[in-house]
Formats: sequence, C-alpha cells, structure tokens
Amino acid sequence: MMPHVRTMLFATAAMAVTAMPAAAQDTVKLAYIDPLSGGGASIGEVGLKEFNFLAEVTNANGGILGHKLEIVPYDNKLNAQETLVQVQKAIDAGIRFITQGNGSAFAAAIEDFVQKYNDRNPGKEVLYFNYAAVDPVLTNDKCSYWHFRWDANSDIKMSALTNYMKTRTNIKKIYLINQDYSFGQAVRKEARAMLNAKRPDIEIVGDEVHPLLKVTDFSPYIAKINASGADSVITGNWGQDFALLLKAAADAGLQVDWYTYYAGGTGGPTAIKQANLSDRVFAIAEGVANEPYAPAQEFEKAFRAKAGVTLFYPRAVNEIRMLVAAAKEANSLDPVKVAAKLDGMQVTVYDGGEGFMRSDDHQFFQPMYLANLGPLSKDQPFDEENTGWGWKMMGKIDTKDTILPTSCKMNRPS
Repeated sequence: MMPHVRTMLFATAAMAVTAMPAAAQDTVKLAYIDPLSGGGASIGEVGLKEFNFLAEVTNANGGILGHKLEIVPYDNKLNAQETLVQVQKAIDAGIRFITQGNGSAFAAAIEDFVQKYNDRNPGKEVLYFNYAAVDPVLTNDKCSYWHFRWDANSDIKMSALTNYMKTRTNIKKIYLINQDYSFGQAVRKEARAMLNAKRPDIEIVGDEVHPLLKVTDFSPYIAKINASGADSVITGNWGQDFALLLKAAADAGLQVDWYTYYAGGTGGPTAIKQANLSDRVFAIAEGVANEPYAPAQEFEKAFRAKAGVTLFYPRAVNEIRMLVAAAKEANSLDPVKVAAKLDGMQVTVYDGGEGFMRSDDHQFFQPMYLANLGPLSKDQPFDEENTGWGWKMMGKIDTKDTILPTSCKMNRPS
C-alpha cells in the first residue's frame, strides 16, 4: 500500500476565477530553457504557453508562499553549448529553479552542469526540473540529487507500448525509425530487447536513425519502410520529425500501424488525419484529454480557451503543483529545502490516481495511458488541431505496473 496521498493544490483551473491573486511581492522565477527558434520552436512555444498558464493559475490561488510565480524563457536553439550558456544566464539573473524538456542530450548537459555548480557553490544551489527529456540514463548511471524528472523515461514507455503490442496478433513485421541522439538510440535499443522477450515471432525488418530536426523530406525513409513489407512502425520521433514523417507517409499512401511516444505533438494529429490513419496511430502518455476525469477535463478546457492549443504536458501540471506543495511543506523557497520535500513526495496526479517521486533516483511514477486517434464520438469533448479527430483511451497502466529498477547510486547532500 502507498502512504497517504497528499492533496494537491488548485485541482482545476476553474478555481482560479474566484481565488484571490498572490501578493505583489518578489517573484519566484522558473527558467524555461527550450527551443524557441529554429526547427524545435513549435514544440518549445507550446511548452512555454503551458508553463505561463500554470503560473497564472498558481498566482490566482495565492502563488508560492505568497510570491508570484514567473516563467522566464530562454532559447537554447536545440544546441548543447547554447543550453549551458542560457543556464548560466539564468543563474546569473538569480534564478534557482530551472525547467527543460526537449532533448535528452541537452538535459544531460544541464544535469551535469547543475551538479557541478551546486558542488562548488554551497548555499546557492539550483534545482533542475525535467518535464520531458526521457533518456533512462538521466535517472540511472548519471542520476543527480538536484535533478527531478516528471516524465516517464523511454524504457517505461516502451515497456507499456510493448505490453500492448504483444497482444496484437496482426503484428508480424516491425520497422524502427528514430532520431539519431541519445533518446532515439534508447528507443531502438529497448524496442528490440522488449519485443524479443515478449514477441520473438515478430520480425524487425528495418532499424534506422536520422539527424535530429534536420530532415525536411522523409520520402526516402518512407520508401524503405514500404519496401520492407512492415505492417507496423515504432518511432520516438517528436516535433517536425514526426509530422513530416507522417506527411511523407500520406504522400506515399503508406498504410501501416504506428506505435509512438509523441504523436500528439504540434502538427502530429493533422498529419495523422491527412494520412487517413484513423485508429492506426497509437501513443503512450501520462494523460489523455478525452479520459472522463472531470478535474482534468475542466483544466484542459480552460487551457485551450486561453492558449488555443492542446495541453500536451500533463506532467508539467504535476511539476508545478508539486513545487507549490514542496515549498509549502518546507515553508521555504530555499532549493535545498524544496528538494528535500520533493524527494519521495506522493501526490494525486493531474489525470487522477497516485504518483510518486522515487527517492532512489528522482524518477516520477504515475499511471500511463495508451490512446489512438480517430473521429470523435459523442462522449469525446476534445478534438486535436481542429481536425474533428481526437484521442481515445485504449488502455491504462497503473502506477505500480510502470515501475522499473534503477542503477542510480545517488550522492546526497550532507
């Protein structure tokens, strides 16, 4: 049995309408470091809208210990060196809480930088909140006490995906296509291992990687998939690398099933509909907009009305809620004291159910959902990108069934 689940703050955005605003005192600044220009800008901008909305909701409900939360954006241009330049700028500006998500290579750079900075600057510690970078190594061999990850790592997601896929008797031949960096390599590695263990009869007929966010025409890759005779594809592609991949599939008339991590990202649903892949694109996530959980649906409705886009990161909601709760429990904004409260914290998550930040490695565990995209039914209130198609839940994996072991040997502050 899990211990008593802490009650989360501001359960729905609707509460913000009647709550008193936070006192006009010094702000708590959260540096948002992600791509805001170039090929990853569409993803970075969506995340920024969500964090800004979360700040508004937080502030309408009293802020963080009476202080307003402010999101300060920094453009890392999807470049590791530029990422560290922006981290240093944020620290120089007095910011002690940093969040980032897009690109595990950049996450690894931040994690290492923050660890070294905190070692050298006792009393001026910084916390790194990871909301989307999912390379397993970040909470395994490279784990850090100062890093907290709210997204399920890629091994957890692949485990959930392959548990579903092993029941699909129509799958005979699989093609793997992924982005050529640490996350994409992790996806292809675990896809092979888990399929071999769960469905050794499935033939992997292709395994390919491509440059991250640099390919503008995926038609040569689609031609290879078509020629391979694959009936299904596994991809961890995100951003334009997913949308353009599906666009090329539509142009070629390729009709296969797709098992994905990030099909719901900007441009993804539009590409899926254009490819006429109704109920053939599956995504694993920690939330589904059309899941009938009233608090989440109210929040989704309020966010869409404000930002004009889908709430793509339920995990970011969990992140900010837990930051508020940790500061309240610590009665402090000191990152060291906040970290001590986040360590092992258990909560009710955005989409309902129990979640917890594992003390061993600071990996967050939560229920996971498998969904596919198709025409809306009458009981589904949310479509995606004005396509008339929406995500519907195909299965739920309880928190206890998502837990994988860790190799983390965490050095804790004395």
